[in-house]
Amino acid sequence: MSGTSLDGVDAVLIDFSSGRPELIDHAYSPYPESLRETLLSLHAPGMDETNRGALTAIELSRLYSEAVLLLLEKAGISHHQIAALGCHGQTIRHRPESGYSIQLADSPLLAELTGITVVSNFRNRDIAAGGQGAPLVPAFHEAVFRSSHTHRVILNLGGIANLTDLPQEGPVRGFDCGPGNMLMDAWTGLHLGKPYDDEGEWACSGKVLPSLLDSLLKDDYFSQLPPKSTGRDRFNLEWLESRLTGSEHPEDVQATLLFLTAKSAADSIEKHCSGAREIYLCGGGARNSALWKALENLLPGRTLASTDNLGIASNQVEAAAFAWLARQTLKGLPGNLPEVTGARGRRILGAIHPA
Repeated sequence: MSGTSLDGVDAVLIDFSSGRPELIDHAYSPYPESLRETLLSLHAPGMDETNRGALTAIELSRLYSEAVLLLLEKAGISHHQIAALGCHGQTIRHRPESGYSIQLADSPLLAELTGITVVSNFRNRDIAAGGQGAPLVPAFHEAVFRSSHTHRVILNLGGIANLTDLPQEGPVRGFDCGPGNMLMDAWTGLHLGKPYDDEGEWACSGKVLPSLLDSLLKDDYFSQLPPKSTGRDRFNLEWLESRLTGSEHPEDVQATLLFLTAKSAADSIEKHCSGAREIYLCGGGARNSALWKALENLLPGRTLASTDNLGIASNQVEAAAFAWLARQTLKGLPGNLPEVTGARGRRILGAIHPA
């Protein structure tokens, strides 16, 4: 899995033989800065896009293969023992309203380099059926995190924040709440030259600007009803800078962005998951103590914990979800939830590239 944070590749090795996923090992490969810059440039129209996109997909797939082979070496397992590799690819455009979503990956090359069957291109089958193609992880959350004893919400704080509503009974729902770490990371990179604000320390040195927060929250996305999904196409530095006066202190903007992430997520939970008593966090933002504290303040009376408490480390949930989705594809089972994506029905997702 490589998400909208554009920081690197997470690979997990999972054994499904007991029915419930057992995580055996994990590996991470950071993106070279040059690759990250190329991916950022591909989010906007530019010269020679088709050629640059194809070459970047090749570079990505070589990096994916390195992560996979590192993982297998760590675990002491041969590639012959692996049933399949689920590869999400790197999203550069997400336009379900126009009928497409683009994730860069050269899946045939990845199968060739690893010797493992690759399942990829998960989103577009759902979009073809009238859905958003995202989020797709709620089906996995339902399979592994749902409880018959308590109403839970899984809140993924990646580049984009998304939630899964897991009531004790009845349909599972889920949608993208808005920006997660993406705007905070971009603002930190612009002003500090760092990839992210560690533990939200810089945000804590500033103060929330109410007028800026109000301006950001007036974006139509926050008032839209689910099913809905979003990405870097909408929430980016240009979007932020168009709402700044230029007189703000950078640390105050960072504090406001952190509160925007917390408030848009908390408002989504209050409005659409009001009965939830337990909130489990995953994704990179789950390690941001300042963001965690803001969520606790905005969600009184609820228990906040990491998905580590449910048996899957917070930084491994997304990758584990696409391993599960690959397994669904190989078994001929659907991987989407129409209540989440808005598709016309359950669909088998993904394209299979045999080893």
